[in-house]
Amino acid sequence: MASTYDHPGEQAAQDPIRLLAIRDTPLSVDEVFAAVGDDAAGGIALFVGTVRNHDGGADVDTLGYSCHPTAEAEMRRVAEKVTAEFPVRALAAVHRVGDLVVGDLAVVVAVSCPHRGEAFEACRKLIDDLKHEVPIWKHQKFSDGTEEWVGAC
Repeated sequence: MASTYDHPGEQAAQDPIRLLAIRDTPLSVDEVFAAVGDDAAGGIALFVGTVRNHDGGADVDTLGYSCHPTAEAEMRRVAEKVTAEFPVRALAAVHRVGDLVVGDLAVVVAVSCPHRGEAFEACRKLIDDLKHEVPIWKHQKFSDGTEEWVGAC
């Protein structure tokens, strides 16, 4: 019986991690999308996290992200886990730090795989694991003058 992945293009790429970064400058969806382009990919899933104007019933004015010095290394560990679990052709993730306002891009991640289902699943795993495992903290400032720190991402 033939395997699910008969064509070499369906196998994971040799070095699928194309872009990982933490930046204090505005993020580009186009840059992340371009980083995951691959002729053997039939599906690209992209997630963009933005600063919203509310959280927990309170109006958010601004927020800031900060990170531990090991954050990029932890991003790589998470990315390697995703590429080991899925037939990823290419993967990219960029997170913003510093002061942001409502509407700013906070994180952009993308994954390309041979098929769309794998791309969706891998992208979901990537953003969920980045959120839970990478030491990036959010400091929210609310319209009523209160503020709070939120765990990773």
